[in-house]
Amino acid sequence: MAIKLQILLKQARACRVCEAALPHGCRPVLRASSTAKLLIIGQAPGRLVHETGIPWNDPSGDRLRQWLRIDRERFYDVKQIAIVPMGFCFPGTDEAGGDRPPRPECAPLWHPQIMPLLKGVELTLLVGSYSQAFYLGKRRRATMTETVRGFADHLPQFLPLPHPSWRNTGWIKRNPWFEQDLLPVLRKRVKAALG
Repeated sequence: MAIKLQILLKQARACRVCEAALPHGCRPVLRASSTAKLLIIGQAPGRLVHETGIPWNDPSGDRLRQWLRIDRERFYDVKQIAIVPMGFCFPGTDEAGGDRPPRPECAPLWHPQIMPLLKGVELTLLVGSYSQAFYLGKRRRATMTETVRGFADHLPQFLPLPHPSWRNTGWIKRNPWFEQDLLPVLRKRVKAALG
């Protein structure tokens, strides 16, 4: 199982399926192991992640680690935490300066092959609306806010979160229940999964 996963990850990192649509070229960024207990499925690498090849190596990652109450060393321990975004490569930025959506080719191609090999995962964090749409399907509510607010409906397998981008700072302020109700549950579940 572990060898098959390593071969698959090598193939995913060499993927060039949507290269023509990527303004900064291909640099698939993901990490996983068959022993991981926590799986984080985010959107797609941002510019800083593209440059370094390290997932969540940016201010959004700092906020996500704060939410989880995990330091960088533990966060990047691939034996404990798998990071498999919806899009493996930086999609570029839009006219407003935000990141473009993850390429639509990536998750349907790779996730069905990778996920069955992550047998040890006890909790999957669905970070942002793209992963929530893909994994929750019809169980997703009308908006990302409603989906995240109804997080208990998706436990124990999934826990939906907003994206930890600075762009969502206003959302967090408008939704105090997120820090009061959801974050304590998130931290408890993550601690239980990681031991």
